[in-house]
Amino acid sequence: MSGRLTTHVLDLARGIPVSGIVLQLRRLENGESLLLREAATNADGRLDAPLLEDAEMKPGEYELLFQAGDYFRKINAESPETSSSREQVGFLDLIPIRFHISSEGGHYHVPLLLAPGGYSTYRGS
Repeated sequence: MSGRLTTHVLDLARGIPVSGIVLQLRRLENGESLLLREAATNADGRLDAPLLEDAEMKPGEYELLFQAGDYFRKINAESPETSSSREQVGFLDLIPIRFHISSEGGHYHVPLLLAPGGYSTYRGS
């Protein structure tokens, strides 16, 4: 069984996938933060390929860093009258999600459910 790490981003306020949000995957080890990947979500709010797969899947501490502020500034500029709350558009900027991979063969899915005033995540399947 091959392991893989995937993610997707959904805009809960608008009820749509988040396209074009930039994210970074970092491995945290010995006080260091090593950048492994940088990618942007596609039209479905997903990446075109797993962040980690097969031999790249190593147990350890990781961080996904989502650049949510850029996304909110973009949608606010496109249609300010439909923004759910102008005051909250600038509230979230960088969203870090730290997690542990314990199994090289497992599927780790870390989604981000995003809204102007908050976010949620969980280990999906």
